Amino acid sequence: MAEVKPEEIITYPPMDQLQGFEYCIDSNPSWGEAIALGFQHYVLALGTAVMIPTFLVPLMGGSDDDKVRVVQTLLFVTGINTLIQTLFGTRLPTVIGGSYAFMVPIISIIHDSSLTQITDDHQRFLQTMRAIQGALIVSSCIQIILGYSQLWGICSRFFSPLGMVPVVSLVGFGLFDRGFPVVGRCVEIGVPMLILFVASSQYLKHLHVRGLPILERFSLLITITIIWVYAHLLTVSGAYKHHPERTQVNCRTDRANLISSAPWIKIPYPLQWGAPTFDAGHSFGMMAAVFASLIESTGAYKAAARLASATPPPSHVLSRGIGWQGIGILLDGLFGTVTGSTVSVENLGLLGSTRVGSRRVIQISAGFMIFFSIMGKFGALFASIPFVIFAAVYCVLFGIVAAVGLSLLQFTNMNSMRNLFITGVSIFLGLSVPQYFFKYTSSAQRGPAHTKAEWFNDYINTIFSSPPTVALIVAVFLDNTLDVSGTAGDRGMAWWARFRKFQGDSRNEEFYTLPFNLNRFFPPS
Repeated sequence: MAEVKPEEIITYPPMDQLQGFEYCIDSNPSWGEAIALGFQHYVLALGTAVMIPTFLVPLMGGSDDDKVRVVQTLLFVTGINTLIQTLFGTRLPTVIGGSYAFMVPIISIIHDSSLTQITDDHQRFLQTMRAIQGALIVSSCIQIILGYSQLWGICSRFFSPLGMVPVVSLVGFGLFDRGFPVVGRCVEIGVPMLILFVASSQYLKHLHVRGLPILERFSLLITITIIWVYAHLLTVSGAYKHHPERTQVNCRTDRANLISSAPWIKIPYPLQWGAPTFDAGHSFGMMAAVFASLIESTGAYKAAARLASATPPPSHVLSRGIGWQGIGILLDGLFGTVTGSTVSVENLGLLGSTRVGSRRVIQISAGFMIFFSIMGKFGALFASIPFVIFAAVYCVLFGIVAAVGLSLLQFTNMNSMRNLFITGVSIFLGLSVPQYFFKYTSSAQRGPAHTKAEWFNDYINTIFSSPPTVALIVAVFLDNTLDVSGTAGDRGMAWWARFRKFQGDSRNEEFYTLPFNLNRFFPPS
């Protein structure tokens, strides 16, 4: 066997910041480009903002009018929370939107016997909404306390790059059921969208118009418009006229009933559904979802820092972001968004796809969310895009975020059997355990935990239905108990240590300093 010459060996040294971005966290494109990119992030955020209310509101007894108001409210609060997080939280370019982690306790509240016995559908919807609001308001204290007390920052001392690989990876991989399984519901729309998006954003990304890589930057807007028009042509031509109801719901562009039900102008306001009601059992169950959201967001913030070409957020910055996210969940409860908040994974993926990690772009997208949530008819027009189209895009964007998690392996020793064991077991269990809970719930119509204490059932079923949460529990436990002595370098702790403190790296001040000289009043701790 021929010996490899030293000059032929190619090595890639670990890099603190992800390279190749046109604009990083604190650099900005021109105003015209920034506005177009912000609108693109707004359109992408519509998928989750429409899907969650579309699923939950009918279960609560709500009408199409109620669904439209909830969608508007969720978008409005998403815009507010995003502005708060980018200005005063972590300051990373993250959209703070609706979370699927809250599904288990919310469905448990919907099926509460005291609410299901209400015969009038509208009254049942209102009473259920108020019960969800009360649970969100009480449970938001978990993130507020852990964030502003710096307790979560202290806990993060036990998070090594090795331990965070499964967490960040499963922030993306854990959402696999929102990808191709949804595309498969209408393959004639979903598959062309997937192929067109990959082709335009990757293979044709070097096509420039007046010096601007138009397809790399705006492939999402362009391809969604093309496939949306294509889907509408199929709808008006009667292609789905004799198809089953399920196919029509997923493929037709006129089944959302959003445009006809939306008012021209409507400003969401706190307590618009009435005074929240409070129940200890509901609140305890919701706390599990808030905890799962906290862990998912922690992984997402680590990914956001890489995708904004920034350094890892220091501990106090991470805590600050979690504290403001708790305030966001409090706002969800006050306004009545029907779910809590977390970092939008799809918008993180779009940062990587466009190679634009600018904070200003995300702040502009928050402005679009607030504006179009008030201008109901216009917002409903964009919100009527079939969810299958979004699912096709998710196949790419969730994969990008998952790959960012895997990129943290560059700071660890992957020739260590210990590290291979921890990485493999935590990723596998992070996927397998939630899948077991999902399959069990689908077949038995209840979670594996089914004691007489409903709040305990909600707690267990929620925690173990979240892939990043399971991954963090397994990875951090193994990483801090298995052959710990002398393995700090193998785990990547030496690399991560200098980023824990605000003064540990000179770039932290550039990326994470509060605006308006607020650091004078809230100095880094």
